[in-house]
Amino acid sequence: MIYYENGSPTSDLSRDDLQRGLYEALDKLGKRRKVLAVPPDYTRLPSRAGELTEMSWEYYNEALTDVLPALGTHTPMTDEQVNHMFGQMPKTLIREHDWRNDVITLGEVPSQYVSEETNGGVNFPWPAQVNKLLVEGGFDLILSIGQVVPHEVVGMANYNKNILVGTGGSEGINKSHYIGAVYGMERMMGRSDTPVRRVFNYATEKFLKGMPILYVLTVVGVNEKGEQQTYGLFVGDDIEVFDRASKLSLEVNFVMVERPLKKTVVWLDPSEFKSTWLGNKSIYRTRMAIADGGELIVLAPALKEFGEDKAIDRLIRKYGYHGTPATLKAVAENQDLRDNLGAAAHLIHGSSEDRFTVTYCPGKEEENLTREEIESVGFRWGDFDEVMERYNLSTLKEGFNILPDGEEIYYISSPALGLWAHKDRFE
Repeated sequence: MIYYENGSPTSDLSRDDLQRGLYEALDKLGKRRKVLAVPPDYTRLPSRAGELTEMSWEYYNEALTDVLPALGTHTPMTDEQVNHMFGQMPKTLIREHDWRNDVITLGEVPSQYVSEETNGGVNFPWPAQVNKLLVEGGFDLILSIGQVVPHEVVGMANYNKNILVGTGGSEGINKSHYIGAVYGMERMMGRSDTPVRRVFNYATEKFLKGMPILYVLTVVGVNEKGEQQTYGLFVGDDIEVFDRASKLSLEVNFVMVERPLKKTVVWLDPSEFKSTWLGNKSIYRTRMAIADGGELIVLAPALKEFGEDKAIDRLIRKYGYHGTPATLKAVAENQDLRDNLGAAAHLIHGSSEDRFTVTYCPGKEEENLTREEIESVGFRWGDFDEVMERYNLSTLKEGFNILPDGEEIYYISSPALGLWAHKDRFE
């Protein structure tokens, strides 16, 4: 059921608009005794989910007893990040999700179903896992808050992914990422109906049915001025709310470029991107637009690690981003990678498959990744200061730019908020 919807390619929703829409939906639910909010973490700051969570706390007051950021495998939020994202909401409400220990398996999606949906690419059961707080907390409302946007693992982010991956466990997260990687990222990105999503939907229908989950979904993008803009808010309790948000997201977050991109320059906001685990969105979201033999330059001033999780960081350093065949061979031959299929999937996602080059330019801070570290995993390294001098971001506009010397580049300031493709690579 849809409780509220407001959105279009020309909408520009303010904080007041979001509050009115959220409160209208919550009014329809009636009084609630105990509420859990499940927003994304700081890596999804542009989603407006932090503000919506704060508004939910203001609406329910003491009835909102817990806030569980959907960390997935990400690093727990710092006090500074919590304050920035959630405003006046008390930090004492925050609960940390431990994806290795704090989960309950609700049931399994059969291996036969997974195999059928992946055309035989994967043949294992998928466990539907959630943080035990969702099951044991005694909540009569669970607010799943987040942004619908093109996504590399599931096609379009959010809806039940926020619960089943964001609060999920090691096995479920790893296997879902691997299903998507083996099936093919470029066959899924920008699509709401994918094998991974069908697995999630199966689990939702079978195992989440009794949970009082309400989905609060935003659609946020970057407008022609290079500014973030909120295009939609959708609130509901079933797949229809996701379908409507996805439709709008494809209108505002998807860019079909007129010609393949020879040189692409991407900026990674230092407050959001400190790892290639997240920063490789610059690769995922542009790969269908980049020309064969093209170049992707990633300006990453705060890049200090590969994986946010120490175990995943070690695996990235050990195996590197060397393409699908090399990664599948490593999985077959190495138990440590078989035990962490999410890392294996990430290694596939982060490779250009030798079709174009990827040059990472970390900032000069002492804790940042070095040239040797960048090159050891299969990327090229670029001098941050030299590249910044060459490409003056203050003079660049979103999209195609012609430099004074005639060089053409394509500039993207927020890779996590979009998907770029050329018609020859998007069917």
